[in-house]
Amino acid sequence: MGWWQVNADTLAGCRFVLSPLAETFASLKLLHAGVASHPGERGWLDAHLPAYRELLAADPVAAQLVRSGLGRDWIADFFTPAPRERETFEEEVARVRSASPEAARGHLTVSLRGPLPARLHRDDLPERAADLLTWLWTEAVRPYWARRRRVLEADVVARTAQLGRGGWAAVLDELRPGTRWLGENRFQVNPHAYPPREISGAQLFFVPVTPQRIGWVSWEEPHRYAVVYPCAGVLAGGGSEAVPASLGALLGPARAAVLVLLGSPLSTSQLVAVTGQRLGSVGRHLRVLLDARLVERRRAGRSVLYSRTPAGEVLVKAQSGDDTERS
Repeated sequence: MGWWQVNADTLAGCRFVLSPLAETFASLKLLHAGVASHPGERGWLDAHLPAYRELLAADPVAAQLVRSGLGRDWIADFFTPAPRERETFEEEVARVRSASPEAARGHLTVSLRGPLPARLHRDDLPERAADLLTWLWTEAVRPYWARRRRVLEADVVARTAQLGRGGWAAVLDELRPGTRWLGENRFQVNPHAYPPREISGAQLFFVPVTPQRIGWVSWEEPHRYAVVYPCAGVLAGGGSEAVPASLGALLGPARAAVLVLLGSPLSTSQLVAVTGQRLGSVGRHLRVLLDARLVERRRAGRSVLYSRTPAGEVLVKAQSGDDTERS
Protein backbone atom coordinates (compact mmCIF):
# COMPACT_ATOMS: atom_id res chain seq x y z
CA MET A 1 0.00 0.00 0.00
CA GLY A 2 1.11 3.59 -0.57
CA TRP A 3 1.32 5.72 2.54
CA TRP A 4 2.68 9.10 3.59
CA GLN A 5 4.35 10.00 6.86
CA VAL A 6 2.58 13.11 8.15
CA ASN A 7 3.52 14.97 11.31
CA ALA A 8 1.09 16.83 13.56
CA ASP A 9 1.95 20.26 12.13
CA THR A 10 1.27 19.15 8.56
CA LEU A 11 -2.00 17.52 9.56
CA ALA A 12 -3.08 20.63 11.46
CA GLY A 13 -2.39 22.74 8.38
CA CYS A 14 -4.35 20.55 5.93
CA ARG A 15 -6.78 22.40 3.66
CA PHE A 16 -9.67 21.55 1.37
CA VAL A 17 -9.30 23.38 -1.93
CA LEU A 18 -11.27 23.48 -5.17
CA SER A 19 -9.43 23.10 -8.46
CA PRO A 20 -10.94 23.72 -11.90
CA LEU A 21 -8.03 21.81 -13.44
CA ALA A 22 -8.58 18.80 -11.18
CA GLU A 23 -12.27 18.81 -12.14
CA THR A 24 -11.27 18.98 -15.81
CA PHE A 25 -8.74 16.17 -15.52
CA ALA A 26 -11.28 14.03 -13.63
CA SER A 27 -13.68 14.67 -16.51
CA LEU A 28 -10.96 13.57 -18.94
CA LYS A 29 -10.60 10.32 -17.02
CA LEU A 30 -14.37 9.86 -17.15
CA LEU A 31 -14.41 10.41 -20.92
CA HIS A 32 -11.45 8.06 -21.32
CA ALA A 33 -13.27 5.29 -19.43
CA GLY A 34 -16.63 6.07 -21.04
CA VAL A 35 -18.52 4.45 -18.16
CA ALA A 36 -21.02 6.39 -16.04
CA SER A 37 -21.72 5.76 -12.36
CA HIS A 38 -25.05 7.61 -12.07
CA PRO A 39 -27.63 9.27 -14.35
CA GLY A 40 -25.99 12.70 -14.12
CA GLU A 41 -22.71 11.31 -15.43
CA ARG A 42 -24.51 9.34 -18.13
CA GLY A 43 -26.20 12.46 -19.42
CA TRP A 44 -22.91 14.38 -19.46
CA LEU A 45 -21.13 11.56 -21.27
CA ASP A 46 -23.88 11.28 -23.86
CA ALA A 47 -23.55 15.02 -24.52
CA HIS A 48 -19.75 15.23 -24.78
CA LEU A 49 -18.28 11.82 -25.58
CA PRO A 50 -18.92 12.04 -29.36
CA ALA A 51 -17.03 15.34 -29.70
CA TYR A 52 -14.19 14.03 -27.54
CA ARG A 53 -13.81 10.89 -29.62
CA GLU A 54 -13.98 12.94 -32.81
CA LEU A 55 -11.20 15.19 -31.50
CA LEU A 56 -8.91 12.26 -30.71
CA ALA A 57 -9.68 10.56 -34.02
CA ALA A 58 -8.50 13.71 -35.80
CA ASP A 59 -5.36 14.04 -33.64
CA PRO A 60 -3.44 10.75 -33.25
CA VAL A 61 -0.78 12.40 -31.10
CA ALA A 62 -3.37 13.62 -28.58
CA ALA A 63 -5.00 10.18 -28.60
CA GLN A 64 -1.68 8.48 -27.89
CA LEU A 65 -0.89 11.06 -25.22
CA VAL A 66 -4.13 10.31 -23.36
CA ARG A 67 -3.71 6.54 -23.62
CA SER A 68 -0.12 6.79 -22.37
CA GLY A 69 -0.65 9.44 -19.69
CA LEU A 70 -3.63 7.80 -18.01
CA GLY A 71 -1.98 4.58 -16.90
CA ARG A 72 -3.86 1.93 -14.97
CA ASP A 73 -1.94 2.52 -11.73
CA TRP A 74 -0.05 5.75 -12.41
CA ILE A 75 -0.81 9.09 -14.08
CA ALA A 76 1.90 11.04 -15.89
CA ASP A 77 2.78 13.65 -13.27
CA PHE A 78 2.98 16.66 -15.60
CA PHE A 79 -0.72 16.20 -16.46
CA THR A 80 -1.78 16.83 -12.85
CA PRO A 81 0.28 19.46 -10.99
CA ALA A 82 -0.64 19.72 -7.32
CA PRO A 83 -3.43 22.31 -6.90
CA ARG A 84 -2.79 25.58 -5.14
CA GLU A 85 -5.28 27.70 -3.26
CA ARG A 86 -7.51 30.07 -5.27
CA GLU A 87 -5.89 29.41 -8.66
CA THR A 88 -7.93 29.90 -11.82
CA PHE A 89 -8.03 27.26 -14.52
CA GLU A 90 -5.81 29.45 -16.68
CA GLU A 91 -3.18 29.67 -13.95
CA GLU A 92 -3.30 25.94 -13.34
CA VAL A 93 -3.09 24.87 -16.98
CA ALA A 94 -0.18 27.25 -17.49
CA ARG A 95 1.81 25.02 -15.14
CA VAL A 96 1.00 22.00 -17.33
CA ARG A 97 2.16 23.95 -20.38
CA SER A 98 5.41 25.01 -18.69
CA ALA A 99 6.55 21.45 -17.94
CA SER A 100 9.82 20.55 -19.64
CA PRO A 101 9.63 18.15 -22.62
CA GLU A 102 12.19 15.88 -20.92
CA ALA A 103 10.10 15.67 -17.75
CA ALA A 104 6.91 14.98 -19.73
CA ARG A 105 8.53 12.11 -21.63
CA GLY A 106 9.94 10.71 -18.40
CA HIS A 107 6.57 10.87 -16.65
CA LEU A 108 4.90 9.11 -19.58
CA THR A 109 7.48 6.33 -19.45
CA VAL A 110 6.63 5.78 -15.78
CA SER A 111 2.87 5.71 -16.41
CA LEU A 112 3.38 3.27 -19.31
CA ARG A 113 5.81 1.11 -17.33
CA GLY A 114 7.68 0.70 -20.59
CA PRO A 115 9.23 2.49 -23.55
CA LEU A 116 7.68 5.61 -25.00
CA PRO A 117 5.78 5.11 -28.30
CA ALA A 118 7.58 6.59 -31.30
CA ARG A 119 4.72 9.06 -31.86
CA LEU A 120 5.46 10.71 -28.49
CA HIS A 121 9.17 11.34 -29.09
CA ARG A 122 8.58 15.06 -29.50
CA ASP A 123 9.05 18.30 -27.56
CA ASP A 124 5.51 19.72 -27.65
CA LEU A 125 3.85 17.19 -25.33
CA PRO A 126 3.21 19.70 -22.49
CA GLU A 127 1.62 22.14 -24.94
CA ARG A 128 -0.55 19.41 -26.44
CA ALA A 129 -1.67 18.24 -23.00
CA ALA A 130 -2.52 21.83 -22.01
CA ASP A 131 -4.41 22.38 -25.28
CA LEU A 132 -6.46 19.22 -24.73
CA LEU A 133 -7.31 20.20 -21.14
CA THR A 134 -8.20 23.72 -22.26
CA TRP A 135 -10.53 22.38 -24.95
CA LEU A 136 -12.21 20.09 -22.43
CA TRP A 137 -12.59 22.88 -19.86
CA THR A 138 -14.06 25.26 -22.42
CA GLU A 139 -16.43 22.83 -24.12
CA ALA A 140 -17.50 20.40 -21.42
CA VAL A 141 -16.65 21.61 -17.90
CA ARG A 142 -16.89 25.40 -17.71
CA PRO A 143 -20.57 25.44 -18.82
CA TYR A 144 -21.36 23.35 -15.72
CA TRP A 145 -18.78 24.83 -13.36
CA ALA A 146 -21.12 27.07 -11.34
CA ARG A 147 -23.33 24.11 -10.41
CA ARG A 148 -20.43 21.75 -9.91
CA ARG A 149 -18.72 24.29 -7.70
CA ARG A 150 -21.78 24.38 -5.42
CA VAL A 151 -21.68 20.59 -5.19
CA LEU A 152 -17.98 20.67 -4.30
CA GLU A 153 -18.46 23.44 -1.73
CA ALA A 154 -21.21 21.41 -0.08
CA ASP A 155 -18.83 18.46 0.12
CA VAL A 156 -16.20 20.60 1.83
CA VAL A 157 -18.82 21.83 4.32
CA ALA A 158 -19.85 18.25 5.10
CA ARG A 159 -16.21 17.10 5.47
CA THR A 160 -15.43 20.03 7.74
CA ALA A 161 -18.38 19.12 9.95
CA GLN A 162 -17.13 15.52 10.03
CA LEU A 163 -13.69 16.80 11.01
CA GLY A 164 -15.23 18.63 13.96
CA ARG A 165 -17.03 15.49 15.10
CA GLY A 166 -14.36 12.83 14.63
CA GLY A 167 -11.04 14.47 13.79
CA TRP A 168 -8.86 13.85 10.76
CA ALA A 169 -8.88 10.08 11.23
CA ALA A 170 -12.63 9.99 10.59
CA VAL A 171 -12.28 12.16 7.48
CA LEU A 172 -9.34 10.27 5.99
CA ASP A 173 -10.91 6.85 6.53
CA GLU A 174 -13.87 7.85 4.34
CA LEU A 175 -12.17 10.10 1.78
CA ARG A 176 -12.13 7.52 -1.00
CA PRO A 177 -11.57 3.75 -1.35
CA GLY A 178 -8.01 2.96 -0.34
CA THR A 179 -7.46 5.90 2.03
CA ARG A 180 -7.32 5.48 5.78
CA TRP A 181 -5.46 6.68 8.83
CA LEU A 182 -3.02 3.96 9.91
CA GLY A 183 -1.91 5.57 13.15
CA GLU A 184 1.63 6.55 14.12
CA ASN A 185 1.40 9.56 11.76
CA ARG A 186 0.86 7.33 8.70
CA PHE A 187 -1.77 8.16 6.10
CA GLN A 188 -2.56 5.48 3.50
CA VAL A 189 -3.31 7.28 0.22
CA ASN A 190 -3.97 4.25 -2.01
CA PRO A 191 -3.83 0.43 -1.94
CA HIS A 192 -0.83 0.18 -4.29
CA ALA A 193 2.55 -1.15 -3.19
CA TYR A 194 4.46 2.12 -3.52
CA PRO A 195 7.32 3.21 -1.25
CA PRO A 196 6.27 5.47 1.67
CA ARG A 197 6.88 9.22 1.43
CA GLU A 198 7.94 11.56 4.21
CA ILE A 199 5.89 14.74 3.73
CA SER A 200 6.16 16.26 7.21
CA GLY A 201 6.44 20.03 6.94
CA ALA A 202 4.80 20.18 3.50
CA GLN A 203 1.37 21.55 2.57
CA LEU A 204 -1.28 18.85 2.23
CA PHE A 205 -4.46 19.61 0.26
CA PHE A 206 -7.63 17.59 -0.21
CA VAL A 207 -9.38 18.29 -3.51
CA PRO A 208 -12.93 17.09 -4.29
CA VAL A 209 -14.11 16.38 -7.83
CA THR A 210 -17.61 15.48 -8.99
CA PRO A 211 -16.94 12.44 -11.25
CA GLN A 212 -17.58 9.24 -9.33
CA ARG A 213 -14.95 6.58 -8.62
CA ILE A 214 -12.12 8.85 -9.71
CA GLY A 215 -9.20 10.02 -7.61
CA TRP A 216 -5.44 10.34 -7.58
CA VAL A 217 -2.54 11.92 -5.71
CA SER A 218 -0.16 14.60 -6.95
CA TRP A 219 2.77 16.55 -5.59
CA GLU A 220 5.38 19.21 -6.11
CA GLU A 221 8.21 17.87 -4.02
CA PRO A 222 9.03 18.73 -1.34
CA HIS A 223 6.56 21.49 -0.54
CA ARG A 224 3.07 20.54 -1.74
CA TYR A 225 1.01 17.33 -1.85
CA ALA A 226 -2.62 16.72 -2.79
CA VAL A 227 -5.19 13.94 -2.61
CA VAL A 228 -7.99 14.24 -5.17
CA TYR A 229 -11.18 12.37 -4.24
CA PRO A 230 -14.80 12.01 -5.46
CA CYS A 231 -17.12 14.30 -3.53
CA ALA A 232 -19.17 12.77 -0.74
CA GLY A 233 -22.65 13.08 -2.23
CA VAL A 234 -21.74 11.26 -5.42
CA LEU A 235 -19.72 8.68 -3.53
CA ALA A 236 -22.55 8.01 -1.11
CA GLY A 237 -25.24 7.63 -3.69
CA GLY A 238 -23.69 6.95 -7.01
CA GLY A 239 -27.12 7.24 -8.56
CA SER A 240 -27.61 3.52 -7.98
CA GLU A 241 -28.42 3.34 -4.30
CA ALA A 242 -30.72 0.41 -3.61
CA VAL A 243 -34.30 1.61 -3.12
CA PRO A 244 -36.65 -0.88 -1.42
CA ALA A 245 -39.54 -1.61 -3.78
CA SER A 246 -42.00 -1.26 -0.93
CA LEU A 247 -40.62 2.19 -0.09
CA GLY A 248 -40.89 3.17 -3.75
CA ALA A 249 -44.52 2.07 -3.79
CA LEU A 250 -45.22 4.09 -0.64
CA LEU A 251 -43.47 7.37 -1.57
CA GLY A 252 -42.96 7.06 -5.31
CA PRO A 253 -39.64 5.80 -6.73
CA ALA A 254 -38.06 9.24 -7.25
CA ARG A 255 -38.97 10.56 -3.79
CA ALA A 256 -37.89 7.28 -2.17
CA ALA A 257 -34.54 7.56 -3.96
CA VAL A 258 -34.00 11.01 -2.43
CA LEU A 259 -34.82 9.71 1.05
CA VAL A 260 -32.45 6.76 0.68
CA LEU A 261 -29.61 9.02 -0.49
CA LEU A 262 -30.01 11.27 2.54
CA GLY A 263 -28.36 8.76 4.83
CA SER A 264 -25.46 11.23 4.39
CA PRO A 265 -26.00 15.02 4.48
CA LEU A 266 -26.40 16.35 0.94
CA SER A 267 -27.26 19.64 -0.65
CA THR A 268 -29.96 20.13 -3.26
CA SER A 269 -27.25 20.50 -5.91
CA GLN A 270 -25.67 17.22 -4.90
CA LEU A 271 -29.03 15.46 -5.09
CA VAL A 272 -29.61 16.85 -8.56
CA ALA A 273 -26.17 15.70 -9.69
CA VAL A 274 -26.51 12.21 -8.24
CA THR A 275 -30.11 11.41 -9.19
CA GLY A 276 -30.27 13.15 -12.55
CA GLN A 277 -33.65 14.63 -11.51
CA ARG A 278 -34.51 18.24 -12.24
CA LEU A 279 -33.93 20.87 -9.58
CA GLY A 280 -37.66 21.58 -9.27
CA SER A 281 -38.48 17.90 -8.80
CA VAL A 282 -35.84 17.47 -6.10
CA GLY A 283 -37.13 20.60 -4.36
CA ARG A 284 -40.70 19.27 -4.33
CA HIS A 285 -39.57 15.92 -2.94
CA LEU A 286 -37.63 17.64 -0.18
CA ARG A 287 -40.62 19.80 0.78
CA VAL A 288 -42.84 16.73 1.09
CA LEU A 289 -40.23 14.85 3.11
CA LEU A 290 -39.67 17.88 5.36
CA ASP A 291 -43.40 18.23 5.97
CA ALA A 292 -43.55 14.54 6.84
CA ARG A 293 -40.60 15.02 9.21
CA LEU A 294 -38.65 12.32 7.43
CA VAL A 295 -35.77 14.70 6.64
CA GLU A 296 -34.35 17.79 8.28
CA ARG A 297 -32.18 20.62 7.06
CA ARG A 298 -29.43 22.71 8.57
CA ARG A 299 -27.27 25.52 7.29
CA ALA A 300 -23.54 24.90 7.11
CA GLY A 301 -21.70 27.97 5.85
CA ARG A 302 -23.24 29.01 2.56
CA SER A 303 -24.89 25.64 1.97
CA VAL A 304 -28.08 24.00 3.21
CA LEU A 305 -27.65 20.28 3.87
CA TYR A 306 -30.49 17.76 4.15
CA SER A 307 -30.38 14.48 6.02
CA ARG A 308 -32.78 11.84 7.32
CA THR A 309 -34.41 12.31 10.71
CA PRO A 310 -34.67 9.38 13.13
CA ALA A 311 -38.17 8.78 11.72
CA GLY A 312 -36.74 8.69 8.21
CA GLU A 313 -34.06 6.23 9.33
CA VAL A 314 -36.69 3.95 10.84
CA LEU A 315 -38.79 4.05 7.67
CA VAL A 316 -35.87 3.24 5.36
CA LYS A 317 -34.56 0.44 7.56
CA ALA A 318 -38.04 -1.03 8.05
CA GLN A 319 -38.53 -1.27 4.28
CA SER A 320 -35.05 -2.55 3.50
CA GLY A 321 -34.82 -6.11 2.32
CA ASP A 322 -34.33 -8.12 -0.78
CA ASP A 323 -37.15 -6.46 -2.72
CA THR A 324 -35.02 -3.59 -3.99
CA GLU A 325 -35.07 -1.64 -7.20
CA ARG A 326 -32.41 0.66 -8.66
CA SER A 327 -33.02 4.37 -8.74
